[in-house]
This record gives sequence, C-alpha cells and structure tokens, in this order.
Amino acid sequence: MEDAGEKAPVMNPNEVQVLAMLGQTLPKQKRAARTAKLGDENQKEMRRNRMRMKLNTWLGMATVVGLLAGASGTAVARGWQSAQGSQSQPPAQQSDKPKTPDVTPLTLDAPAPVNAEEDAAYKAFQGVIPNDAAKKIELGEAFLLKYPESRYKSPVYGALTYAYLQAGNTQKMQEYGEKEITLSPNDVSTLALLGQTLPRTLHGSVSDPAAVQLLAKAEQYSKQAIEITPTLPKPENLTDEAFASAKNQTLAMAHSGLGLVFVRRGKNAEAIPQLEQAVKIDPNPDPVNYYLLGMANKSTSHFDDAVAAFNKCAAMTGPLQGTCKTQAEDAKKLGTTQLSAPK
Repeated sequence: MEDAGEKAPVMNPNEVQVLAMLGQTLPKQKRAARTAKLGDENQKEMRRNRMRMKLNTWLGMATVVGLLAGASGTAVARGWQSAQGSQSQPPAQQSDKPKTPDVTPLTLDAPAPVNAEEDAAYKAFQGVIPNDAAKKIELGEAFLLKYPESRYKSPVYGALTYAYLQAGNTQKMQEYGEKEITLSPNDVSTLALLGQTLPRTLHGSVSDPAAVQLLAKAEQYSKQAIEITPTLPKPENLTDEAFASAKNQTLAMAHSGLGLVFVRRGKNAEAIPQLEQAVKIDPNPDPVNYYLLGMANKSTSHFDDAVAAFNKCAAMTGPLQGTCKTQAEDAKKLGTTQLSAPK
C-alpha cells in the first residue's frame, strides 16, 4: 500500500469495478490445473496469495488511475511535439509541461493555396508563445470563425486538439481531434494522440455504452496510426534522424494506446506485446507505459518481467516513482511464493 502521506484518488463504485478486473491472473483452466496438483493446505495458501495479489493490484491501479490523465498531458504531448519537429527545432526534451507544436503534423494530406490576409492570421496563431493554451485556443477559435474554409483548417484543428488537452478539456480535445482526422485521415500525429489519450481519461465501468464506444474509437485510432505511419514519406525539412524519431514517437503513442485499451478490457496478455513495443521504440520513454506493462505482467503471473518493468518506471523521476517501487517489491515477493506462468 502507498505511504499514508500520499493521497490516492477517490474511487467511485464503477471505477472500482473496472479496476478489479485488472486483478485477474491466469485463465481458469490453468489455475484449476495448478490447484489440482497441490494439497488442501497449499490450496488455501494459494487462495490467500491470490487475494493479496488482487488487492495489491487493485490498490496500485486505484492509486495510478488519477495520474493517467495527467500523464496524457505530458507524455502524450511530448510525442505530439516530437512528431512535428523540423531541422530548426532541437530534439524533444522531457519536461513537466507539454510544448505547443509549431508545424503541421505528419500527414499525407496537402493543403491548398492561401491568400495573404489568411496567411498572416495563421502566422499570428502559430506565433503564440509555447504552452499558452488559453491564447492558442482563443486565436484558433477566432481564426476558424473568420476563415471556416481555410486551407489551414487542418493544422489549426490539430493544434487546437493539443491545446485543449493541455488545458485539461478532453471533451474539446476529442471534438477537434475527430474533426482533424475526418478532414485529414492520414494525420498520424492526431490519430496517435487520440488513441493514447482517450483510454487514459476513461471513467466508469468498461461495460457502459459510452466506455465501450470510447475504447473502440481508441483502438481504431491507434491501429490506423500503426498502419499509416510506416508509409509516410519524409518531409523535406526533416533530417533522416528527426523523421525516424518522429515516427517512432508516434508509433510508441499508438502502441501505448492500444495496450491500455486491452488493459481496460482486462485482456492483459494482449496488452503486453503492445506495451513492450511502446517502451522499446519510444525516444522519450513514458513511465506510465512501464507501469502498465508491469501491471499487465503481474496480473498474468509473469513476475520477473513485472519486476523489470516496475524498476524501469521507478528509475524515472515523477509521480509514479514511489508506486512503481512498491509494485516492484510486491511482484518480487509474489515470484518467490507463486509459480510463474510461461510466456
């Protein structure tokens, strides 16, 4: 359990039901086969161990659920920024605050010509200082009102998607993100941003119709980003290294989103390869992904892999550091008292 000085988010009954699903471990057939080989006393001990494991898993997820949405505003935004780098921009740096993208997201869709007045208005929109989400939103909304059919509508939609995420308004983030991918279906930056962010902001039971729809959308957006990103041609203003980094960051976000969709649905075994790919290719590793990978491995009795993932998370400074350290110790203990499942 967490230190008494740390504040865990308040859980509603529906959220408890969702998180309780993540405590499930091996399929019933494997658990039954294993139990049949043990004596009555060992069966009782295993039941106690599983209860402790489920409780620890629930407590860990309850603690982190309030951090997921916050991580979306930092780690997701780092990915969004990286996917839009140019030769004039330095490599993306980890920071506590997301950075506002300065150029059009990676996409196959090209805009049409523009007039001078419209061009000046768009440049003013671009010129908003980094991280001033309120100003970005103000100028972006005004731009779209004055130029509803602008050739810059797509990049404005994309920038507003990020700005609303930065401002903590995920409803408007989703609204503008979906407008953007309707207009520019190949905008992998926005697809990946939505794919990773939506499941991180989910509240309530996964069986609720709204939650089912949200997870379905996140799965679709993540899979589209994974499919399209490798086919993108390199923009002329990007070096080979910057382009490769941008694609890897986008793919890491998409795999992260798909992995969390599976975690939310209680399909931890399916989540593991997605989360493994996310941490493998991410130029700026996200501790949330290591945490989720650890929880997925722990819930499927892959204790050594869980310890390794939690240790990676615990080595990163941030709000999950203490939680991951505790989970690493718990997974290590479980590995000494329970059989590990084959992978």
